[in-house]
Amino acid sequence: MPGSPDGGRRPPAVTVGGVTAAGADLSLRHPVHRLRLDNGLRVVLAPDRSVPVVAVSVFYGVGMRNEPQGRTGFAHLFEHVMFQGSANVPKMEHARLVQAAGGTFNGSTHQDYTNYYEALPAEALERALFLEADRMAAPAITEENLRNQIDVVKEEIRVNVLNRPYGAFPLLQLPQIAFESFANTHDGYGSFVDLERSTVADATDFFSRYYAPGNAVLCIGGDLEIAETEKLVEHWFGGVPARDVPPTPETGEPQPTAPRRETVEDRLAPAPAVALGWRVPDPIAEFDAFLGTVLLAELLSEGDASRLERRLVHDDRIAIAQSSYVGLFGDPFDVRDATLLTTQVHHPAGVAADRVIAAVHEEVARIADEGVADDELRRVQARTEAQLLRQADSVLGRTLAFAAAELVHGRAELAGELPAILGGVTPEQVQQAARGLDPDTVAVLELRATGGDR
Repeated sequence: MPGSPDGGRRPPAVTVGGVTAAGADLSLRHPVHRLRLDNGLRVVLAPDRSVPVVAVSVFYGVGMRNEPQGRTGFAHLFEHVMFQGSANVPKMEHARLVQAAGGTFNGSTHQDYTNYYEALPAEALERALFLEADRMAAPAITEENLRNQIDVVKEEIRVNVLNRPYGAFPLLQLPQIAFESFANTHDGYGSFVDLERSTVADATDFFSRYYAPGNAVLCIGGDLEIAETEKLVEHWFGGVPARDVPPTPETGEPQPTAPRRETVEDRLAPAPAVALGWRVPDPIAEFDAFLGTVLLAELLSEGDASRLERRLVHDDRIAIAQSSYVGLFGDPFDVRDATLLTTQVHHPAGVAADRVIAAVHEEVARIADEGVADDELRRVQARTEAQLLRQADSVLGRTLAFAAAELVHGRAELAGELPAILGGVTPEQVQQAARGLDPDTVAVLELRATGGDR
């Protein structure tokens, strides 16, 4: 670990969750304390008295995969509505109060959760708790707010998807080929038709169903004192009424038995591209196997020495850029089953997509047949560990990671253990992961750049 007092040597191996790993004391530097309120709210406290900053995050167990048919994009739309005021906070006042304290705030919608968060000076902790508790209890769901935010979301779709090169590639398009169920295939941005016919009654029902305290995790990190913070949490959140908690949706699917391929056209794209998606082990139920897949994606594409960068870009010169990642949004540890390892390649117009696809399969097969050398895997592990440690160095980044791990995996501590756990993944695990990337079960999305056809 860089900067460690042992002069750069790898720390002694220890066992974490059944995996032999190095550097497992990361979680000990940021101890996690938890409690559960009577209304079901799960609370995670992660004190760090080294800097006078706190981060407050609320993760709700509702995301794009919870949306029913006819309500595509509703999780994202409701995230916007939650910023439009609440019972005791007028519209725009949430932003003003956070920024007046010198803080920042935001929210985001994912496949399996929606989150809201603030980072502020430590003395403003109670202000953030009040703001989050107020909108957890009673957001301002009005016709005016809903119509206004429908227009905002539609404009986001125009800017980020419809009028942007590669706007839907492969985020919105590949899942439609790789999966079968509505939960996994529909457009999480939403169709204009579905968005426009959303009503206040729909939004009220969505809030009542999914924004119950028992369906949320409140995580607070930074310069805090445990006993005092527990009292503040109970004071502000304890009065939010308990409601029934919806069951976690079943989003897993049977493994594919045949390859699938489709072609789309993009009149704005400057060059063609191709994306390959393979189903991977269940991130929770098959965690050890999943770890090998995570490092396989890193080994394939991260850095100039990675397999696909060398083969596609430098040696064969058949690609402009390439990347591989696990999870729809590229974070493998905040998603449930089913999910993909995706490899996307942007290539010159004179290079056939099939040539690129064949080269990717050849590199995966080489790992599956020959395995991975220890030094190559150690290099990938060192990079991955460093990325996780950099994220954990920020109070906000660490708080968000703890909250996601608590909501998705049931253990906030996992976020602190991941560098050590990934450091203990074996070459055999990575080789086995490569054997799972079968050309006979891959989903392929070919993008043709057709702007020159006009």
